[in-house]
This record gives sequence, structure tokens and C-alpha cells, in this order.
Amino acid sequence: MHVVNKGYTDPVVRRKNRATGNDRRKETGSMKSFRIMPTIEVCDTLKEFCEDFQVGERDLIVTNPRYFEHYFPEDCRPAAVIYVKNYGTGEPTDDMVDRIWQDIKDVSFDRLIGIGGGSILDIAKILVLKNPSPVVDLYDGIRPVEKDKELILIPTTCGTGSEVTSVSVLNVLSKGTKMGLQRDAEFADTAVLITELLDSIPFGVFATSSLDAFVHASESFLSPKATVFSKMYSEKAIKMIINGYRQIADQGREQLKELTGEFLLASCYAGIAFGNAGCAAVHAMSMPFSGAHHVAHGEANYAIFQGVFETYETINPQGEIHNYKDILRQALDCTQDEVFQELEKLFECILHRKPLHEYGVTEDELGHLADLVIEKQQRLTANNYVPLDRNTMIQIYQSLL
Repeated sequence: MHVVNKGYTDPVVRRKNRATGNDRRKETGSMKSFRIMPTIEVCDTLKEFCEDFQVGERDLIVTNPRYFEHYFPEDCRPAAVIYVKNYGTGEPTDDMVDRIWQDIKDVSFDRLIGIGGGSILDIAKILVLKNPSPVVDLYDGIRPVEKDKELILIPTTCGTGSEVTSVSVLNVLSKGTKMGLQRDAEFADTAVLITELLDSIPFGVFATSSLDAFVHASESFLSPKATVFSKMYSEKAIKMIINGYRQIADQGREQLKELTGEFLLASCYAGIAFGNAGCAAVHAMSMPFSGAHHVAHGEANYAIFQGVFETYETINPQGEIHNYKDILRQALDCTQDEVFQELEKLFECILHRKPLHEYGVTEDELGHLADLVIEKQQRLTANNYVPLDRNTMIQIYQSLL
């Protein structure tokens, strides 16, 4: 095991900040900041992690059977193991988290370890909060978001970057849309990257999750909150993902076995980037669509990405998107005029992009989807490369229908 980053803040002060959900300093005016909050560590195997972190009876594990039964050492005896799949399948909802909380609220534990894809990690971030149920109250801002337990997050996909961010995305059923809760209290204390857990990742899961990472890197690069530091992580993630995709396109899907470590790291880089600079219109416009039609998060972002970025370029071709396209030009080995067409061709080698109507989206609901973006996704739309009004969003949806 080795440490990638231990952060730069004093650990005692940092822990206090996480518990209260407050920053020691606030951004004012045009000031921009950059930080990496969790300690990031790398282990070769889950067994090594359990030994080094002395996983035992004071730990609560939130995961699914595949990871606990196949990778955990037999002598590991945590306080309890929660299988998220027992509470529902598909994208996580506030109702699922409420029901999990009812089952664990009387369990005595000091540390929660979340092992899984972005959905499980986002659920784990909520479960370590003080009195998190009913979850909708947290999203409505009715109760303070306060951390109550130590949190370790271990990703098993290469897309969300959730292990290094302070965002939890749930489908809030009473609101009819997915919503994101972002507070410092949701940062993990430690993020652990274990390539072994991706050894048998289904190609479809890899495709949707890595495309999500690409969108994270791309949106954060164009965000008005981006800094020279966050852009460094965005650019690195973009180039790593495109390089991996090109190898898979040239050599076939079996090449993924040699690349999972690179994609896991690229996902983490993208998470660091958007954890600082934010995501924007692609995520904002995918949230109501994917929530209403039960589309996986990464796949929904992929369905929206091209329409948003081509609109960005039409509105302001000479801004930061010019530098973004130059990164794509280098990675794709093509001209700037060809980057979006070449990118689409490469993506098709990884996952076919469906038109929105194949998910059940109709012309009649486009206005409602745009309204939900305006009403519920201001956290994301504040990071748009250029402002997108209701009519423009409807036009983007129509172009993808």
C-alpha cells in the first residue's frame, strides 16, 4: 500500500471542518480555490487493505455480495454488512437510504466502509451523517449536514470519482428528479484505489462509468470555477481515457484487462477536477431525464454530452472551449475541426449512443425537463461554460431526441 496524497490541511482541523460541514474560509468575489480532501491510498488487493486498516468488529461495510463474498478474507468479521441490492436496484433513491438507516441505526460502529460503484459510495456518504433520515430533509436544507462517523470509500468502477468528492446524488422521489447534496461533511476520510476490484468489471459497466469520467473531466475543464490546478487533472483524465479507448478500439475489448488501473486512476483525477470546479449542463440536463426514465447515470450523461458541447461551441467558439478542443486534437490525432466527429466515432466503439426517444422521452415532456433543470439543478448550471436558457435547453433535447 502507498499513499498518493495526504491533503494539505491540518488533520485535526480538517476533521472538525468535515464534521460541521463548514469551510474555514469562504470564497468571495472571484477568488478560486483548489484542494484534495481525502487521503488517497492504493492497495493491490482487498486483503491487503483489510490487513493494513485492521478491518474488524468496529466497522460497518456497505457493499454488494459480489465484493464481500469474493474478495474479503474469511477471517474478517465486521460489525455488520449491508447489501444495498437488498433495498432496491437501479439508481439509488432517498427511500432506499431511509430504509437502510432504519436497519443500521442501532448498530454500534466507529467506521463505515463503502465498497462499490458511485451509487453505493453516494449512499455511504449519507449514512455517516448524524441523523440522516428522512433524507429528503437534508436535500431540502431543513437539517444541518453533520458527519458522525469515519468514512472510507473504495470504488469498484472507473467513472464516478465519488471517492474523492463531497457530492451525493440520489433520485429524490417526492421531487420527481435526481438531486445532488454537496457538503464538506460528505468527504471521505480516506479513498482507497484497489485495481483488483475491477478485474471482472462487465464491459457495459466499464463503458458507462468511464464515459461519465470523461464528462466529469470535460465539464470541469470548461467551468468558470476551474483553476490551473483543476485543469491539470481534467486534461490528464481526458488524455488517459481517450488513450485507453483508442487501444480498445484498435485491439478489442480484451485489452481492457490491461487498462483497468489506468481508467481507475483517470476516474480519480476527473473526480478531483470536478470536485473543485464542478460539473455543469450535461449533468444538469441528464438528471431529470435519467430520473424519470430510469437511465444509468453515466449513460444519461453520454446521451446529453454531444448536444451540450456542440451548443457551447456555437455560442462561444473562441473561449476556453478552443483550448479544450486542442486537448482533444492532440489526444485524437486529428484537426480541431474534426474533434467532435472523431470523438463520437471513438465513443461508438465503446458504447452506442441512443437517441432520447429510445429511452421513452417524448417531445411533449421536453419543456418539463427544462423546467426541472432550472428549478432543481442550479448547483450545476452555475458552472456552465455559457448560460443556457430554457429555449436553448429544449433545443438541445430536441436535437438528441
